[in-house]
Amino acid sequence: MSHSLRCRCGTLSGLVSQPWKGSRGVCYCRDCQAFARYLGNPRTVLDKMGGTDVVATLAKYVSVTSGTHCLACLSLTDRGILRWYASCCGTPIGNTLRNFRVPYVGLVHTCLGTPAAIEASFGPVRMRVNTKSAKGHPKSMPLSQAAALLRFLPTVLLGRLDGSYRTTPFFTADGTPVAQRKVLTRTELAAAKHED
Repeated sequence: MSHSLRCRCGTLSGLVSQPWKGSRGVCYCRDCQAFARYLGNPRTVLDKMGGTDVVATLAKYVSVTSGTHCLACLSLTDRGILRWYASCCGTPIGNTLRNFRVPYVGLVHTCLGTPAAIEASFGPVRMRVNTKSAKGHPKSMPLSQAAALLRFLPTVLLGRLDGSYRTTPFFTADGTPVAQRKVLTRTELAAAKHED
């Protein structure tokens, strides 16, 4: 069974295969918050404490079946991670490292459907990270977080060793992002980090 991936307007769509191999968490970092603000939809991306629900999986499990021309990429800074979104409607898709040999992708919940559908495919939230940037005090999950990391990190390493990192919708065969990366200007970054 695969889980569908879709931007808000439906132009970009795809699939996430083997969803049970993903690990779900919430990230409260200021950069994830800035990404949501830059795209203009923080209320649909962030929870009440400023967290983003993210499914950590391997890029080889993600396929974009339509609307690939709308897959866009930005970094908050020149050295920042790659943040992918649908240019047609500003839907966040996911985050990858700049080095495609690390096959991790954190898929943002906004492209994965309803909360019930996400939980049915990927299970419950098992970790909360960067909680110091939260607007409140999220409950820590040390045991389930440790278990999720111990289960997921070896799959990332294996993907690096067996060469399956080359199977990705986000990079070309030589590791170049499939969309030209936009780096935010200082003014754009300051605006994105400004809380309403």
